[in-house]
Order: sequence, then C-alpha cells, then structure tokens
Amino acid sequence: MSAIRPMTPMDLLRFNPCNLDHLTETYNISFYLEYFTRWPSLCKVIESSTGEIEAYILGKLEASPHQISSIPYDPALNLYRKKFPNYLGWHAHITCLTVSPAARRKGLATKLSEAIGIAGDEAEAWFVDLFVRVENEAAIGLYRKMGYSIYRRIVDYYSDGSDAYDMRKPLKGDKQRKTIRANGEAVRVQPSEVW
Repeated sequence: MSAIRPMTPMDLLRFNPCNLDHLTETYNISFYLEYFTRWPSLCKVIESSTGEIEAYILGKLEASPHQISSIPYDPALNLYRKKFPNYLGWHAHITCLTVSPAARRKGLATKLSEAIGIAGDEAEAWFVDLFVRVENEAAIGLYRKMGYSIYRRIVDYYSDGSDAYDMRKPLKGDKQRKTIRANGEAVRVQPSEVW
C-alpha cells in the first residue's frame, strides 16, 4: 500500500522514475532545496510499500509583492484590477506534481493535490493554482475533474516555446468564486505579466 509523507532532500536521489515523462519539468538541486526550507509542509512524496517513490509534489504559499495596504485584498475590487491587473492574492501554488508512469491511474495526483488544498484552506488562501502545458491534455482533464478551471493562457511560458494554462481551484475562503473566470482559454498574457 502507498503512503504519503513529507519529502526529504534524500528523496532527490530516488525520484527519477517520476521524472521520465517529457511533460514533467525538472529543476536543479538548489530549487528543490529552497522549497524544503521555505515550505517543507507543502513538499510531499507518495512511497510504495517497497520503498519506491511513486509521485511527488512541490507547493508553496505566496502572494504578489505589492498590495494596497489600507484595503484588504478582494479580486472583485476595481481598484485592484485597474492598478494591478495581474495581482495574485494569498494563494497556494503547485509548482510540480508528477506521478511515475508505473503508478498512474491510482488517484495519487488527486491525493497530493488535495493535500495542497487542505494546507491552503488552513492558511486562509483564496485559491490553488498551477501551470500546465496546453498540449498536456491528460493533465488538463485530470485537473478539471478535481475542480480546476483555466484562468488564462501564458504565451511562450516554457523554455521550448510552449504555452501554459494557469489553472485555478477556489478554496473555502473564496465562497463567491471571485478568483476564477469563464473562458480563461481566451485570455492571453505574456510571461512577464505573470508574477
């Protein structure tokens, strides 16, 4: 039976089977270590009964660096939309979520995504977001089933020139669903507009 647990630096030497998919982004060691030090509770692995890492997730909690300090953030306020059109309120972000090819279709991605959502709710975040390649139809379909929707398309986001969808799922704090939009596929932004 598989078990979810916190990721450790030693797992970096053992999670290669998860990174075999060409759609999975991999990073340098210092990137992973920064996540371990800043957001240790949002870095998790799922380990099989034989000790193999079947899936992992890197997450973080963040907001855009600028805010109108006298006014609490509300995505519906015109003041925010006009002055900071790409402002991101306090939210959870999935930086990387991957499952090894041998462990797919077991619900592991859903389990890891739910863990980030719970952490976001505990931190009173507005939503969870993630970026996914527009050609990764399997992942997009999976995220839709989990309640995510496309918020916008980021043109030339990846180093190979591929576009990304910014997908979002509102959390408990966003009861009126202000942080999502209909027809997000039609909203195109440049990477420089994404914080």
